[in-house]
Amino acid sequence: MNNYYWNHNRRFNSYSQYIKNKFGARVQKVTIDAGFTCPNRDGTSGWGGCTYCNNDAFNPSYCNPKKSVAQQIEEGIEFHGTRYRRANQFMAYFQAYSNTYKPLNDLKKIYSQAFANNNIVGIVIGTRPDCIDDEKLKYFKELSQDKYVIIEYGIESCYDNTLKLINRGHTYEITREAIEKTASYGIKTGGHLLFGLPGESKQMMLDQVKQINTLPLDTIKFHQLQVMTNTIMAKQYKDTPKMFNFFERDEYIDFIIDFIEQLNPNIVIERFSGEAPPRYVLSPTWDLRTDQLLNLIEKRMQERDSWQGKFYNKKQ
Repeated sequence: MNNYYWNHNRRFNSYSQYIKNKFGARVQKVTIDAGFTCPNRDGTSGWGGCTYCNNDAFNPSYCNPKKSVAQQIEEGIEFHGTRYRRANQFMAYFQAYSNTYKPLNDLKKIYSQAFANNNIVGIVIGTRPDCIDDEKLKYFKELSQDKYVIIEYGIESCYDNTLKLINRGHTYEITREAIEKTASYGIKTGGHLLFGLPGESKQMMLDQVKQINTLPLDTIKFHQLQVMTNTIMAKQYKDTPKMFNFFERDEYIDFIIDFIEQLNPNIVIERFSGEAPPRYVLSPTWDLRTDQLLNLIEKRMQERDSWQGKFYNKKQ
């Protein structure tokens, strides 16, 4: 194995090790719902939101926009302190909807609440690429001088036809521009990619790695498509099930390995799959937690003598 094999003996550039290297210990995310919405929900770019979106499926019980950010952080720290006793450092994860989709003064009030808590060592800001501008990026750059700040963009797909089908309300070019601009400010930048969207073949999904490798990403998350209750996609799945072709578990394991073998080894992989409470999921499931699936992926990588970047080509 070549230089892309990390000294912590894992076959991919793992987020857990990345965080330990940076902070010296485990850092637990505390999810926050700060009451944002999205431009494809309020009519700015469209109505109805992304066809697959049901944020309730991912919000923990303490996470409620009726509570202040400070209260959610306090309750979240208490919640995770019980589950993860070793965690004494936390990041505020602004996950629900588009967390830069407010005027700058409103953003300052929201994010100042997060850093008012001494246990918060950083913030993770999930947003859309059409909800950022230079004024906001200057603010986040200032924050990042003293604290860990990362902006995570929903890429979802590199294909405009797919983005239109799922009602994203923007093109891939807008995604690329936002990621490049954010990185140019020296702000850490993450991405989210969704595998299994209607209309995309397995080869189309694999081919996206060429686009991803050209982006200045620090981290990336991969999710398999899951159809959630109370979504537009749930109705599509009921009315036209032949639109959908879901991964079998072992098929996904080999697919994701094929993908990361071509992935830039400098990109930190935060997760390989998504997980939601079964009561929200309408599509076929693997009945595995994300950590269990990760164990199977690593076992399969060893069997295949595979690693992230094995076939990575900088010139692509």
